[in-house]
Amino acid sequence: MAEVSVEIRDGLAWVTIDNPPVNAIGRAVRQGLLETVEQLRDSAVRAVVLTGAGRAFVAGADIRELGQTPLAPVLPEVLAAIAGSPVPWVAALGGLTLGGGLELAMACHARIALPGAKLGLPEVNLGIIPGSGGTVRLPRLVPMATAVKLATSGKPISAQEALEAGLIDRLASGDLMAEASAMAQDLAKRGGLLSALDRDLVAGEAIDWDAQAAQLRKRSRGAAAPLEALAALKSAAQEPVDVALAGERARFLRLAASDEAAALRHVFFAERAAGQSLKQADAEPADLSRVGVIGGGTMGAGIATALLLAGSQVRLIERDTAAAEMARTRVAETIAASVKRGAIAAEKGDRALAGLSTDTDYASLTDCALVIEAVFEDMAVKREVFARLDAVMPAEAILATNTSYLDVNGLADTTKDPARILGLHFFSPAHVMKLLEVVRGEATGARALATGGALAKLLGKIPVVAGVCDGFIGNRIMAAYRRDCEFMLEEGALPQEIDAAMEAFGFAMGIYAVQDMSGLDIAWAQRKAHASHRDPSERYAHIADRLCEAGRLGRKTGKGWYDYASGKAGIDPEVTRIIEKESARAGRTRKAFTADEIMARILATLQREGQAVLDEGIAETPADIDVVMITGYGFPRHRGGPMYMARSTV
Repeated sequence: MAEVSVEIRDGLAWVTIDNPPVNAIGRAVRQGLLETVEQLRDSAVRAVVLTGAGRAFVAGADIRELGQTPLAPVLPEVLAAIAGSPVPWVAALGGLTLGGGLELAMACHARIALPGAKLGLPEVNLGIIPGSGGTVRLPRLVPMATAVKLATSGKPISAQEALEAGLIDRLASGDLMAEASAMAQDLAKRGGLLSALDRDLVAGEAIDWDAQAAQLRKRSRGAAAPLEALAALKSAAQEPVDVALAGERARFLRLAASDEAAALRHVFFAERAAGQSLKQADAEPADLSRVGVIGGGTMGAGIATALLLAGSQVRLIERDTAAAEMARTRVAETIAASVKRGAIAAEKGDRALAGLSTDTDYASLTDCALVIEAVFEDMAVKREVFARLDAVMPAEAILATNTSYLDVNGLADTTKDPARILGLHFFSPAHVMKLLEVVRGEATGARALATGGALAKLLGKIPVVAGVCDGFIGNRIMAAYRRDCEFMLEEGALPQEIDAAMEAFGFAMGIYAVQDMSGLDIAWAQRKAHASHRDPSERYAHIADRLCEAGRLGRKTGKGWYDYASGKAGIDPEVTRIIEKESARAGRTRKAFTADEIMARILATLQREGQAVLDEGIAETPADIDVVMITGYGFPRHRGGPMYMARSTV
């Protein structure tokens, strides 16, 4: 199969890129396009329509080539040939048009897109910037403010937004190819082709480059690529085209060879490889068109919302009618909030809520092929739920528990067929967070695992398979580094110092600011529950317990690790006194910690516990641990994850 094919009819050339699954611009595609330009140059063809086969126009470069020596022909050469063609090239965009694909479309003389198309420059998500003229052509098609947003955020825009900005020339109202053909023929008749590089910058509001850089520096948290993209756009605005093009290419090549880009490529492939064992499960997954959810609290309502927005019907069970009505209200408010912030259309929200029914009788779940229990994190309560489910549900139904810590094997023991039991650790808010830990119990069968994989795909989540232990992958590792951070407090560090070190490393928030936001009482309850069987010889820091005993439960009480009297986190001398008192009680001599020492200690703990999780078979691969820590716990993406860092520094 040729990656680039040409069909000529009535003086019009139809050029199709066909490189499944997303028509990535690898070497063969580049070679095919360049040969096509040369082939058509001396032909009788009056115009060209360029399109992509399948669900994408072109969704970017071949990522496997990044970081390698560029292979000829390079994309800038190909795009220059298209832009300089004596006959017009029209890009017909029927799907994803991203990265190098958008650079290709911008090199054409006109662009038309279907309403469902998405256009963007996501290169910064891979630690690079557009390297084939993207930052130079873009502000000659759209206002600079739009160009800055597209190139520095990596987020795509809709075809309608692209039309309004000037990135495309027309929105197809019917047959894309027929309308692209008419557009190409019209261009051929009018003549006087103008490429993007021949145009002036689009008029718009002046950009305060220093202010933009300051905002971006804060938002990118140490990632270099967004700031490099901004610098390339500034060059495009202030320097001659040839100088801006050369500067952009130099930046691209330098960044492609950087540690940051290598780390982000690792994460890209790790996320796509996550949950492979679920796809290999030799069984058909359960039908997910109707799913039961037990418990309508924060997590249950979030899970129900995620299912409803994905198109499933949901039957939500609560203990009584009043609680069921409160659960419905909670789901409705969650959906309404998504509509208000523009995450979904109002019509989609209405359709989703129409798929929700509530009840108090477990017997009403019998037509659900999957039931997800999301009640309070208490083993006795959950065991009672599973016993009741086992009594009424058909034998083929899959039963899942949403739990952060509890023993899935212990829950499976309450049922006659433990093969149909699995854990599903959703992250809050469940309808937003992308990570889903699929917990494989000792007896969990292939059909249950296949259902976990199908559920993740339906909900657009990244599934990571975890074995059974206290906290599975993420919470177990989180507990280990939280514990060691408290040991550092005993030894001389202060909460604000640890938080500052983490934020400088790239975390959005430090561990103590996060604890204050989520509340200190949940972890306190877990510690008290484990106190009776804690090894007395095991080191244990009492600082967090002392804060809770003093009523300092975080933001909700106005005080936690910080004082929130001003509305913002403020350093509280009382916390320092509690820490120093506990240091003395534990017989610790306090010392100062540098930010580097704090982060070295945190990373060592993450990596040590991660290796233990691997050695015990709780995680399937080191990359899975990186995915969990990045997507679930805020580890900076551009660092690649703790396990990646451990390997890359060996």
